[in-house]
Parts: sequence; C-alpha cells; structure tokens
Amino acid sequence: MTKSKTTKKPASKKPKTTETDGKLELRLQKYIADCGVTSRRKAEHLITQGRVTVNGDVVMELGTKVDPENDIVLVDGHLADLNAVEPIYLMLHKPRGFVTTLSDPEGRETVMNLVKEISERIYPVGRLDYLSEGLLLMTNDGELANMIMHPKFNVTKVYEVKVFGSVTETIINKLKAGAYLEEGFVKPTSVRVIKQLPTKTWIEFRLNEGRNREIRRLCEAVGLTVDKLKRLAIGGLSIEGVAPGNFRLMSKHQMLSMIGLNADGTLMKKEVNAEGFISSKKTIDLKKKRPQPGTVADDEAFKKFRRETYFDSLKQIQENKSQVADKIQKLEDQVYVEEQKSYHERRKKVDQVNATIKNNNLQRTNFRSNNTVK
Repeated sequence: MTKSKTTKKPASKKPKTTETDGKLELRLQKYIADCGVTSRRKAEHLITQGRVTVNGDVVMELGTKVDPENDIVLVDGHLADLNAVEPIYLMLHKPRGFVTTLSDPEGRETVMNLVKEISERIYPVGRLDYLSEGLLLMTNDGELANMIMHPKFNVTKVYEVKVFGSVTETIINKLKAGAYLEEGFVKPTSVRVIKQLPTKTWIEFRLNEGRNREIRRLCEAVGLTVDKLKRLAIGGLSIEGVAPGNFRLMSKHQMLSMIGLNADGTLMKKEVNAEGFISSKKTIDLKKKRPQPGTVADDEAFKKFRRETYFDSLKQIQENKSQVADKIQKLEDQVYVEEQKSYHERRKKVDQVNATIKNNNLQRTNFRSNNTVK
C-alpha cells in the first residue's frame, strides 16, 4: 500500500492505474468499486468515514493506492476481492411505485425486489424517483456506473413526460430556454410535443445531464405539473421491448456500444451514434394543429398533483369520491324506501278495490239466491 502526496498538481490525463516496481496499483475507491461493493463515489464516502481497512490499518485518505495482488482490503469487515465478483450488467424497466435504493426505511418496495434472480450484489446506476418509470441500468461495475452518470461524458438521456393541461407554444419555448434550479442553470437539448390528450399532453425531453428530479423541477419552474415521467433511453440504449418490472442481461461491450461509449468512456464517432435513441413518434406542430381546448398547462389548479402533495391530493379525491358515493347511496336508499312505500300504498288501494268488487259480487249472488228460493 502506498499513499499519494497531498500537494496539488495540475490536472492531467493520467491513467487510473500505476505501476510501482512492477506492481499494478489502483486507487482505493476504484478498487472497491471494481470489486462490486458499491459505486466509486460511495466508496469515497466509506473511506472518509473510516469504514475501510488495508492490511489491517484504517485508511481515510482518498489518494491511497493498493496492490490488488498483495493488499487485503476490508469494507465494514468484509473482504473486497476482484476475483470473487462476476461482472453483471442489466437494463431494468422500473415501474412506478418502486424506490431506486438498496433498501427503504419506510418499507416501500425497492428495485432490488425486481432482480432477486441475480445472485451477485448489484446496485442502480443513477436514480428514478418513486413515481417515475422506465430505463434503469444496474451493475456491480463501479467504473462503468461512473462513466454513465458523470456529466462530463455527455450521454444523452431521453424522457417522455405527461403533464396536466394544454401545452402552448409559449410553454414549449420556456422549456427550451431552460431554467435556474438550486444547483445552477439547466437547459434541455430538445423539447417537443408528441401527443395531445383531452386534458393532458405528452412531451419528449432530451438532456445530457442527470441531476436529481431534473425534469420535474424544470417543468415546475415554468409552472407545469408532471403526471407521469418515463425515461425511454440512455444514449442509444432504449427500454422499448422490455415490459415494466422485467430486465434484460447484457455484456459490458453491448451496454457501452448501445449507449454510444467506448471502453475508456469517450463518446463513439459522431457518425456511429450522433444523437442516441431517436423516437419514431412524430412532433406535433402547435402552430398548425394548435393546443387542445381546455385549461392551460401552467394553471395553478394543477399544482395539487405535484409530488409534494400528490398522495394527499389523491387521498382527498378518494375521500370526495367516497362522500359522493355515500350521498348517492343515501339517495338510492331513500328512493327505494319511497318506491316501497308508494308500492305498498298502491297495493293497499288495489286490495281495497278488489275487496269491494268481491263484496259486491257476493251481495248480488246472495240476492239472486234468495229470489230463487221464493
């Protein structure tokens, strides 16, 4: 084990492995990620938290390098071994209602429940929030995970988003112009309307970044409320053909080449994969077709369906439906009682008339019988 110097050096394109006296050495965080323990970024946190030991010594310096052949690395007391890990690469079609974590303190289902057939420890590459669905990559290759997630690799991600209301050309122009979020300015590479429904609109977004809840926050920044969000593709790799809840195993070469990356993380030649996945859905020209009639998408009435109040709003809607259903049931019961009451009254009158008729007939019969006897 050797430690790197703490003095800062100018940035340069150095290989991530070095040789010292004929020994191949790796940065500790990269070694942990390559062993499939976790991603390289999380490995850095484990190191700084003092949860990693090398040859029995706690190591908290991120510049530490290890010799995979001779050094013994433990993470939380468990051996990190390159030879013990089979690299796994898969694409999962995440459904709504699953959290993208290894475990959830609230007891919600996680994406790990969808890949129980995989015996090796794998983890999600990036995130899709609880209400989102679509393409989620999973692996135990920390280096590949970092390549796909890091903005510097400029991998295009394609999303299909259904928003409440009628989207106008002005709204689309606002989305194209981008918006300032907490961490800085965000601007999609393209935005287009792909489907109009009576009260909602489908929009396609293409971005080269992958910030947390970026699409939802961008939409909310211009007054829109997202109903559904689906990640359709990462680079040229699309989720089309994989049903929600299912996954497809791939090789590293397949995954990288379909995304559009070389083995070293650089983008493939432009002519090979210039724009990544291209949807077959046609763009709706709002100048020609015009927005559908109805409430405009940036109307504040839709805000109650945003993520923060989504479940409360659904609960309120269900309660309102329940109250309406109770009122309808009471009215139906009241109508039934009135109908039964009316029926019994009519039946009583009919019985009275029948009784009168029967009584009159008896009297006539008796009168004739008496005359006959005389």
